[in-house]
Amino acid sequence: MFTDTPIFSRLVAERGDVPAEVRGEADRIHRDLARVMPPGTRLPAAASHAPGPMGQPGAR
Repeated sequence: MFTDTPIFSRLVAERGDVPAEVRGEADRIHRDLARVMPPGTRLPAAASHAPGPMGQPGAR
């Protein structure tokens, strides 16, 4: 992505390749979810009406 830019190379040297770590973790979560919740699995209708963080239905 930004591998040819000096600032990106410096950040990777200082902090590690955070985007690659995030992609790896997202892939792992995706695999775990696919194992317990196969593609096409639908959530119960009540789940879409659960209160969101602000206490309002569907607010996310």
